[in-house]
Amino acid sequence: MEKILVTGGCGYIGSHTIVDLLANGFEVVCVDNNVRSSPRILEGVEKISGKKVKNYKVDLCNYDDTYAIFQENENIAGIIHFAAYKAVGESVEQPLMYFENNLLSLINLLKCAQEFEVPHFVFSSSCTVYGNPDEIPVTEQTPPKPAESPYGYTKQMGEQIINEFCKSAPKTRSILLRYFNPVGAHPSILIGEMPIGRPANLVPAITQTAIGKLPQMTVFGDDYPTRDGSCIRDFIHVSDIAHAHTLALQYMIDKKNTKPAEVFNLGTGNGVTVLEAIKAFEKVSGVALNYQIGPRRPGDVIAIYANNDLARKQLGWTTEYDLEDMMSTAWKWEQKLKTDEKFYNGKFSKFN
Repeated sequence: MEKILVTGGCGYIGSHTIVDLLANGFEVVCVDNNVRSSPRILEGVEKISGKKVKNYKVDLCNYDDTYAIFQENENIAGIIHFAAYKAVGESVEQPLMYFENNLLSLINLLKCAQEFEVPHFVFSSSCTVYGNPDEIPVTEQTPPKPAESPYGYTKQMGEQIINEFCKSAPKTRSILLRYFNPVGAHPSILIGEMPIGRPANLVPAITQTAIGKLPQMTVFGDDYPTRDGSCIRDFIHVSDIAHAHTLALQYMIDKKNTKPAEVFNLGTGNGVTVLEAIKAFEKVSGVALNYQIGPRRPGDVIAIYANNDLARKQLGWTTEYDLEDMMSTAWKWEQKLKTDEKFYNGKFSKFN
């Protein structure tokens, strides 16, 4: 049984990936300082999997504390690195915080991967690396444009750091997974997205408005050159994203990788506007959403969606959930949170 270290494992995509890894026979160790997550999410992971996962409450920007995890777990076969700040708007306001946290944590992990000869590394990247692309859908060969935010730059720089690292550390191979817009919750509705403060992403803003946690939500711009004036995104169910990480690890374990670092897009390949996403939610929930049209938001890309042919061909990856599944599970999760008061205690009940 291969042991995998999952950083940011108490977070949204991290927790779903832990569930998928456990279901596919991997052993998992989690590291998450819980600054932007709740350790209670691992209770849901345990209920789904029947397995308890140990979490190290460690800040990966502290090299000595990070190194100690590897000393205690010398047989780590792979690292999946999720731990990062990810709010586009916040990164515009506090760029140095994003560069420090997202890049230093990555560098410390790679230093440990080299020291302990960890053979496999999977990086949580993002479609933000494409900036405002000249053509869509984007493929892995689409030239990156200047990022629209410091967050996007941390992903571009992170990919470059990993590429250069792999050239100098032949015992470690990497896969960079460029997510599009993960949404929804696990079908069991035992884990899901728990944004701290006012949500920066669309779907939790929708569900929190629908349930009454937020009085109203804003659609940022209706004057973009798209079919209804709102931004176009590629929404993908979080469980589909999670399974791709398991497949990426197995791909490297089976020595199918052809380069030291390979890139795969993770999206459905379907572009959906913000207003279309709202309509899909209203359909599955039966709730009329209270929203207003506001000005454009700094850092937002006009339109982007994926060509996912490479992930389908090389990793054998497929998507199982459609847009209505995404909205339905996200809504059920929001309703569960309302009845489960412990998730509303402390920082999860406070909005900025």
